[in-house]
Amino acid sequence: MKQKIILYNPKAVFFDLPLALLAIGSNLDASKYEIIIIDGRIDENPLLQIKKHLDNAICFGVTVLTGKPIKDALFITQKVKELKPEIITIWGGWHTSLFPKETLEDTNFIDVSVQGQGEITFKELVNKISLLKKESHLDGNNNLFKNIKGICYRNNKNEIIKNPPRVIEKMDNLPSINYDFIDVEKYFVKKKKRQFDYISSTGCFFRCSFCADPFVYNRKWTSINADRMGEEIEKLQKKYKFTDLNFQDETFFTYKKRVIEIANEFINRNLNISWAATMRADQGVRLSIDDFKLLKKSGLRRLLIGVESGSQEMMDWMKKDIKLEQVFECADRCKDIGISVIFPFIVGFPKESDKSIVETIKVAKRLNAQSKNFSTPIFYFKPYPGTKITFDVVADEGYQLPKSTEEWSNFDYIGTSGPWVSDAKYAFFEKFKFYLKLAYSKQNILLKPLQFIAKLRCNFDFYHLPIEKKLADIFIKKQELS
Repeated sequence: MKQKIILYNPKAVFFDLPLALLAIGSNLDASKYEIIIIDGRIDENPLLQIKKHLDNAICFGVTVLTGKPIKDALFITQKVKELKPEIITIWGGWHTSLFPKETLEDTNFIDVSVQGQGEITFKELVNKISLLKKESHLDGNNNLFKNIKGICYRNNKNEIIKNPPRVIEKMDNLPSINYDFIDVEKYFVKKKKRQFDYISSTGCFFRCSFCADPFVYNRKWTSINADRMGEEIEKLQKKYKFTDLNFQDETFFTYKKRVIEIANEFINRNLNISWAATMRADQGVRLSIDDFKLLKKSGLRRLLIGVESGSQEMMDWMKKDIKLEQVFECADRCKDIGISVIFPFIVGFPKESDKSIVETIKVAKRLNAQSKNFSTPIFYFKPYPGTKITFDVVADEGYQLPKSTEEWSNFDYIGTSGPWVSDAKYAFFEKFKFYLKLAYSKQNILLKPLQFIAKLRCNFDFYHLPIEKKLADIFIKKQELS
């Protein structure tokens, strides 16, 4: 009989395919293990589904993002441990990569935390647990995890041990993901579109000081080669009949040659799908106009190009390593060729000047006005763990981060301002964001008068008496925090 491995994705408000769980499950020996993936976002009663498989399960794994998903992850993991105390519980994902020891110190029902890329680490853990189970030495003997790199664990003396980190594994050395572990159709239903998620690279070479990637992946990057990708995606598209492909890479456009090869793969295989990915502005300007046209022909419909600030001085301070001119050049090309772009901004950084904020507003308005297919969401800086800026404000200003895993479950980077945003500044930006989005959203005949007024407000920076916004706040449901 195969041994069961239960993997859980906590509740959240987005419905991307659980790529992390699919990746670690696909790397296990299918002749030895039965992989059960349960998703709190999809399954109505996840705990009931978990109970059905617990008897033959040897471990319970959870992928955890910092923020609200932690609440559900804590609740479910504790229940699993109560139902089967001898089962090994393993947490992985962004939160445990940032807080490897703290996650175990704050609870008595999580046995192991995984840091960084998890495929090889999880395979070694599962094989060790399987061996211990067969030898009837599972209880209290997990000190034998001492040779597994990239984990923290609780040994048989209840000591928390942090092992050395694991070097990032080349993605071409890992097996293709088996999406049969989940019901893909249920995700299409939740998304309200046949959009398929795929990750073609892991990590990031860059050093942005507001991002945790440099901390987690040590500025390393690896990818799947274009030939393999083309073959995989063709098979997946024939099987699941998706119409849109959403790349979940941090920096999809890292190498120009690879991106062009991927585009040609899509064209030569007649995939006839649209696709979206992230791009840095400096990567975009290394592509020629003909390259952009090729990408468009291959199905590229939307890019996400992080701007973060309209001030070059602020960009340099946050080590973004791009120039505003590169952003504008990418925008010009995308407008001419008909590619949609999301240009995210962040305001409310520590010591951010009023001049910087004025410049951000100016650039956001310029990009929005350039094309109806451009949008400029504005977020408030929140001191996310693992980032250089966060380390600095904790050290220099005595800023207090949440002190426990439970407190981190109340953290969210969307919807609320950070500690460096005054009430007046927050009120201004909430109005500005509302009118900017209304003014430059796609034309709706019913909203046309309001869009005209909103555009006038943005042109003259007049946001007083926001009657339209107050009505929208009453009648339009706000997005839940993630």
